[in-house]
Amino acid sequence: MTTPTVLPHVDAVQAALTAAGLTVYLGGTPTSSGWTPPDKYAVLYPDPGRAGRASLADDRTDFTGTFQVTCVGASVERALWVADRVRQALDGPLTVEGRRAWQPEDQGGPPVQRDDDVTPPVFFVPVQYLIQSIPS
Repeated sequence: MTTPTVLPHVDAVQAALTAAGLTVYLGGTPTSSGWTPPDKYAVLYPDPGRAGRASLADDRTDFTGTFQVTCVGASVERALWVADRVRQALDGPLTVEGRRAWQPEDQGGPPVQRDDDVTPPVFFVPVQYLIQSIPS
């Protein structure tokens, strides 16, 4: 048995969101000059996860992690549209090679907020999820 790693889980979440037609950035938006944000997108912020014990033998093969998807739009409606699309995309088990994954558990988030630190201003709502997997 091998200790689980976080990156295949991050890839699985990103693939599910991309397959749902979302533009997805990992860890933030591009900072290059001249980058123009789309009118709606998602930003994935994963944590490193935890490798848990699968047995009293101390085999650390179970994986648990949380991640946040910040849903961004040019209007409140577009940010909420992204949140709806994220929920639809994560409404089923993830596909993680060599692992059996649970359906991500929606942990909710705060109300939609306006970000006036960018021009033009955007609206965003972060939604958090719990993910878990075991060896297949």
